[in-house]
Amino acid sequence: MFKVLFIADIVGKPGRIIIKDKLPEMIESEQPDFVIANAENSAGGKGLTEPVATELFDAGINVLTLGNHAFDRKEVEQIIDNKQILRPANYPSNVPGKGWNVYTTKNGVKLAVVNVMGRVYMPLLDCPFLTINNILEKIHPLTRNIIVDFHAEITSEKQTFGWFLDGRVSAVLGTHTHIPTADEKILPDGTAYITDTGMTGPSEGIIGMDREIIIKKYITGVPHHFVVAKGPSIMQGAIVEIDTDSGKAASIKRFSILG
Repeated sequence: MFKVLFIADIVGKPGRIIIKDKLPEMIESEQPDFVIANAENSAGGKGLTEPVATELFDAGINVLTLGNHAFDRKEVEQIIDNKQILRPANYPSNVPGKGWNVYTTKNGVKLAVVNVMGRVYMPLLDCPFLTINNILEKIHPLTRNIIVDFHAEITSEKQTFGWFLDGRVSAVLGTHTHIPTADEKILPDGTAYITDTGMTGPSEGIIGMDREIIIKKYITGVPHHFVVAKGPSIMQGAIVEIDTDSGKAASIKRFSILG
């Protein structure tokens, strides 16, 4: 049995600060064998840069996944080929970076991490269902221990993806909406599932952004430039325990820690 700690979408500097503050004690108490975090909003609320990636790796994170903001900052091109950084696998094949990789956990287990993005109300990429099928053909001969970050907007697409992969991966963990759902479960054939793991960042904003700006947008209908909110932060995500031999999940537990 081994344990994976997954940190939900990191939003800007407040998200990075709470990770540096809370992750070490969480690693001490939970003793995870591997730590993954979605970092597509970690640099100023959109995108990822090399200094921010280094800061997150130094805090104890092993792999960073991305999403629809993966290429919002040109600087990401300097690090997108880093094996510890994954962009959605269903980008066209001529896009730099990788959407999956196989890693070795702290206790020597082979673990694959896959990043895939949904298509409903999102940038129109290749089909996530056909993409993951092709990827699993390559991964299954290497390991049955597989974590999937499914970065998608609507709950039905996420649920469909979870059921589609039940028994074929260890966990399907939803990201993108920044609002945690209370539907964590082990599906019948052994895949851990949650529609959305939440957010790591300002807890008194609106999905991590300054609430006054967003309120003004909805009242006026006029577009406004969003900025990361100030104030207290929260670190959210999920912990999954996996049977080393079968790759099936034994448990999934949400967490939500206030700064």
